[in-house]
Amino acid sequence: MKLKEHTITSFAVLADGLDNPKGLSFSPDGSLYIALSGIGGDGKSVPSPSGQGNLCYGTSGAIAKIENGIVKRVLTGLPSVAFADGTGAAGPHDIKFDAQGKAYVLIGYAANPALRDRALGNTDLGKIITADLDTNTWTSTADLANYELTNNSISSSCEVVSNPLSFYIDGDKLVLVDAGANNVLSGNIDGSGLKVIAAIPNQILTNPIFPGSNSQNFDRGHVPPASAYRQAPPSEIAIQSVPTDIVKGSEGAYYVSEFTGFPFPEGQAKIYRIDADGLTVYADGFTQLIDLAFDTEGNLYALQHMNVSGWKGKPEGSLIKIATDGTRTTLLSGNGLESPAAFTIGPDNAFYVINRGGRPGQGQVIRIENTSVPEPASALGKGKALVDMTSS
Repeated sequence: MKLKEHTITSFAVLADGLDNPKGLSFSPDGSLYIALSGIGGDGKSVPSPSGQGNLCYGTSGAIAKIENGIVKRVLTGLPSVAFADGTGAAGPHDIKFDAQGKAYVLIGYAANPALRDRALGNTDLGKIITADLDTNTWTSTADLANYELTNNSISSSCEVVSNPLSFYIDGDKLVLVDAGANNVLSGNIDGSGLKVIAAIPNQILTNPIFPGSNSQNFDRGHVPPASAYRQAPPSEIAIQSVPTDIVKGSEGAYYVSEFTGFPFPEGQAKIYRIDADGLTVYADGFTQLIDLAFDTEGNLYALQHMNVSGWKGKPEGSLIKIATDGTRTTLLSGNGLESPAAFTIGPDNAFYVINRGGRPGQGQVIRIENTSVPEPASALGKGKALVDMTSS
C-alpha cells in the first residue's frame, strides 16, 4: 500500500494571561522572548483611524522572557496605546536579535503620525529601539512613523496612518512592513537610510460582503462603525492591503503576508514576493494572513489570524504549510488556535505561536510540535491532521 506522510501536531500552553502579545523571537542563546503591546494607560490620547474612539497612552508595553517555565518581564515601561478597555493596542509589536545577540524592538502606533508628538509628547511609538535587556534601558534608532508622515506613500485622499508591525534583520540591514502605510521599508541597522522598497497595492473588490446587524465588533482598531458604510453597499470598492510580516527566502527574495483591509474578504489575502524584478504575487487564496516563516528545507509557513472575515465572530485561525513545489497542507486549524498573532520556528523545529493575540489578559504562547509519520493513504482524509491538545 502506498504511504503518505501524515502530520501529527501537539499543542502545549507555555504562557497565559498576557496583555496583547504581538511578536516573539528566539535569541541566539535559545531563549524565547515575547513582545507585549500592553493595554495603553490613563494618559493623553489620539483618535483611532477606525473612528471608534480614542487610543489612550501609557507605558504598559513590555518584553517578556520565558525562563524555566516562568514568564519574566525583562524590559518594562515601553509605550503603549489602546482603547480604555485595553483592546486595539499598539506598542511593542516585534523583537529580533542580530548575530551578536543585540535586541531590536519594533514599537507600533496605529494612528496618524502627525498627532503623535503633538498630542502625546516625546514617545517611542512608531519607532525601532535597541534594548539592553539586562539593564531595562533602550535607545531609539529609527522613526518609522515620522518617515511615513514626511514621505506619505498612499493617496493624498487617504488619512496618513503608520503602524509598523513586523521586521527582519538581514545582515546590516533592516526590512520591515508598515501595516498602516501599506509599504515595505528598508534601512541600515542603525536606523539610517530608510526608503520604501515596495508599496503593496490596493485591491478592488467586486460585490463586497459587509457586516450585517448581527456582526461582531471584533477589532475596534481596524473596523469602522456601522454608520461608516451604507445599508446598500457599493458594488465595487478599493481596500488597502495591510501587510503584516516579511521574511527572506534562501534565494534572497523577500516574502510579505497580507491581512487585507475592511471588510476582510475571505480568500483574498496574498503572499507577495519582492526581488530585483519588483513585486509579484507568490501565492493567493488566503484569509487575513498575519505571519510567515521558512524552515531549513525551504518550506514556507503562513499563519491565518482568522479563517473567515473577522466580523463573523469566529476566531479560529490556521497554520498552513506551503511546500517548495507549492503543495499546501493545513497543519492546524481551530481546535484551540484562536486569533493567532505571530509565530516562529524554534531551535527544536517546533512552532511557537502567539494565541489570542489581541485579547488583553488572555494572550498565550503555545508550542506546536510537528512530526511526520507514515500512514496508509486510505486512513487519511485529504488535508486532515490528528491533533493532540495538551496544556502545561
